[in-house]
Amino acid sequence: MPVLPIVTFNDPVLREKTKPVSENSEKLQTLIDDMFETMYNSHGVGLAAPQVGVELRLFVMDADAVTADLEDEEDLGKIAMINPEILELAGESVRMEEGCLSIPDVRDEVSRAEQVTVKYLDRNFEQQVLKASGWVSRVIQHEYDHLEGKLFIDYLSAFRRRLHRSMLKKIESGTLPVEYPVRPKKTVSSG
Repeated sequence: MPVLPIVTFNDPVLREKTKPVSENSEKLQTLIDDMFETMYNSHGVGLAAPQVGVELRLFVMDADAVTADLEDEEDLGKIAMINPEILELAGESVRMEEGCLSIPDVRDEVSRAEQVTVKYLDRNFEQQVLKASGWVSRVIQHEYDHLEGKLFIDYLSAFRRRLHRSMLKKIESGTLPVEYPVRPKKTVSSG
């Protein structure tokens, strides 16, 4: 299972709304395995297909590293969500610090709903419904945003985004040292 390079925030693939997965296949299962390998190699808790340059409605997650020591959080292990659909956001809006593998070394507080109910196909193409709260809810909402072409920095005020401008320029220029493979923005040839 190869570790895939992660595209950075300035790549247009991260701003596209993704396409539904139409069928289960060996290629899909390989992609899911590679995404888990990439996520773990990068020390992430979630990874969406657009982050590895694939415009499909798919993300993988394993929030157990974050939830293991929290009494009120359930450990769910590895989950692949294919064609997820958020059915409900509930509870209070909670501000917590977030980061993103596509925006290395940038972290800031984002408000998200405390609870989420999501319907999805698991990696066996069986329909599941999951009601989650706390960290798991946050990871689901963050990764789901990737499928909609949104990044966590989109929730920040103009002032907060300006505070991260120098770091974003380093990421964009490729001068920020990153401990996992990243892929620079695709360039379009003119001829």
